[in-house]
This record gives sequence, C-alpha cells and structure tokens, in this order.
Amino acid sequence: MESSLAETDPQIEGIIGREEQRQAIVLEMIPSENYASRAVIQAVGSVLTNKYAEGYPGARYYQGNEIVDEAENLARDRAVELFHFDHANVQPHSGTQANMAVYLSLLQPGETVLGMQLDAGGHLTHGHKVNASGKLYNFVSYGVDRETEMIDYDGMLALAKEHRPKLIVVGATAYPRQINFERAREIADEVEAVLMADMAHISGLIAGGAHPSPAGHAQVVTTSTHKTLRGPRGGMVLSDSKYARRVDRGVFPGSQGGPMMHVIAGKAVMLKEAASPRFQQYARQTVKNAGVLAETLEESGLRLVSGGTETHLVLVDVTPLGVLGKVAATTLESAGIVTNYNTIPFDVQPPTIGSGVRMGTPALTTRGMRDQEMRTIGHLIVRALQAHEDEGELTRIRGEVRELCEAFPAPGLLQQ
Repeated sequence: MESSLAETDPQIEGIIGREEQRQAIVLEMIPSENYASRAVIQAVGSVLTNKYAEGYPGARYYQGNEIVDEAENLARDRAVELFHFDHANVQPHSGTQANMAVYLSLLQPGETVLGMQLDAGGHLTHGHKVNASGKLYNFVSYGVDRETEMIDYDGMLALAKEHRPKLIVVGATAYPRQINFERAREIADEVEAVLMADMAHISGLIAGGAHPSPAGHAQVVTTSTHKTLRGPRGGMVLSDSKYARRVDRGVFPGSQGGPMMHVIAGKAVMLKEAASPRFQQYARQTVKNAGVLAETLEESGLRLVSGGTETHLVLVDVTPLGVLGKVAATTLESAGIVTNYNTIPFDVQPPTIGSGVRMGTPALTTRGMRDQEMRTIGHLIVRALQAHEDEGELTRIRGEVRELCEAFPAPGLLQQ
C-alpha cells in the first residue's frame, strides 16, 4: 500500500501546511496572485500528470492520449468561446512561455518589435535587455506621458513610423489604466505590423466584462492563466485563424516539449468557471474594489501613479512618506499585508529598490471582500507605512489583519 505525503516526506508536507496557513492569515495584495478554486487544484493534482502528450489532440507522438485529448479540446473550445478568438493554444507553461512562443512564430532573430518599457509598467518579456526577448529581438520601447503617466499613443505612433516594427506588443504588468486596443491596432495597421496583446494581468477582467477586449483588434493574444483568471499557473495563446498554425508551431515544437496535461485540465476547469455569471460579478467587484482602495489611499495623502485606477491594481508612489518601495513592501508584509515593490514611471531608483508599491484586489475579492473592507485595508496600509519603524504598531495591525482574514476565509485552502 502506498504511503501518504506525510509518511513519505513530512518535511514537504509541513512546508505545504505552513504555506497554506500563511495564505490564510495575510491580505494577499500582489496583483498577479489569487486563490485557485478547490476544483482547479483537484484537477492539477490529478493522475493526468502521469501522461506524456507531446503534440496536439489527434496528432500526438505518443500512444494512449485519447482521453487526455478530450481535456485539451475542452480547454481550447472554452477559451475560444470565452474570449471570442478563432483559435486557442492552451499548452504554454506560463505567460512568459506564451510570449516567447509568439515571438518565435512571427519573427526572425534581430527583427524589430515595439514594446512597453519596464518602468512604465511593461514586462521583462516586452524587450528588457536582461531577458531573452531583448537579447534575441530588436525591441524599441514606448512609454507613458510624463504628466498623465498614461500610455503615450502619439509617441507610440511616432516610434512605429520611425522604426517600422514587424510586431507591436501592448499589455502591462504594472499599469493601472485600461489599454486602448483599438488605437493600438490603428497604429499597427499604419506601419503594417501585427498587434499582439499581452493580457496576462487583465484576462479575468476581460472574461468578466470589466475591461475592453482585444478581440477584433489584436491578431494574437497571450495570457497567463492565474492572476485575475484564478486558474492554475500556466499560459495560453489566442489568435485569428491566419496565425493559428504558426502559433502552434511556435509553442510545439518551437519552444516546448510535452504539455502538462494536469495543468491543462485545470485550465479547462478555470475557463468553465470564468464563463459563469458569478465570475462576471467577481470581475466587476475586483475593479470596483481597486477604485475604492485607490480613493482611500489618495484621501490619506498617498500619490497614485496616473491619479487612480481602472483595473485591478493600484501603483503607489511611497516616496512622499520618506520610504522607498522595498522598505515599504517589507513593512507591509510585517503587518500581514503582502504587496510588492515596483518602479514607477521615470523612476530614479533601480528595479531592485523602486519608488513604488504595486497592490491589487483580485485575491481580496475572491475572499468576498467588498467596499467597506477596502476602506479598512486602505487605512491599515497607511497606518503601517507611517509606522514603518514602530514594531509594536505593526504587530497590532497584523492582529487586525488576521481578524479580517478569519472573517473572510480564502477558498481552495484545506486547513481552515
């Protein structure tokens, strides 16, 4: 008879248990983190992890895939229906893998791409020099307007005309405003470029009708499957039919081998959940919660990058309080509030320190928190930052945080 995890490896069993406990008693406010449902976790922890399924449904390089083909087909069909694209590839292991697969499928090494610069809110895979994207391709970076701290579409157009990119990438990891996909497509068309939307952060909002969709504008779309979608860690590529075969070859055999069928099953469950009316309510409440949080922080004297938010995240310039991003994020964690330090537009600090803190409401909303709780949390954040050298006050705030967490248990956890 097989042994349980506790019998086989009590150290790992203990680590998992302690991490579950940590997730239960802190306010998880990193915008890219969420709580997957018990159903998603069950699928990911299933025997599908045993099956090697290199290739695609109906065209595998291994036998015995008739059953797991059904799971991948379900995931693909549900993604196409939910996001209104012709084709879906659900095999990428992450959002980064999805981005790199698209680059591989549409570009030759050294060709020019337009992407959002990191301190303006972009992602490493949008051409940063330390990332493979910036090493393999000639990325030119656009940014935000210095006054409004919103995407400078006129500047994007000027750069596109000057550099004639083959691909334009829109999407961000630390940008609190909606992205104008229609305007971006107009720019791409003017220079005969393909438009790729990286909707990793906002895909759940788009699925729930709380953010404009790139469908009908971007020809290719990438996303992670956790974050606002509340699925397993992984990625997807959606595309118009014209690019379907090229994208598939960019994923396999271009950049990956066998897919993780247990994770693909989890993606299928996630996509079914995301198509429900309940998820639409969740997405809209996530955006509303971010707005209430932003208002509360601003009323308390903090400066919000771009003056507010239209999405699930808030980017806060903490320097007026006499601290830098890394110190602020560490302070908040001491108080039971988990965020991450981040650069802000035109930041004079390096990414390892940052002048800002990035915080979001996806996980809080999953717990069932609403407007009133956002105001409470906003005040707790300000109290903690003001008391960054007062361990006693931080301990008191941590106690209040724990009481709030106990009132709103996180779904999907076993030890509550």
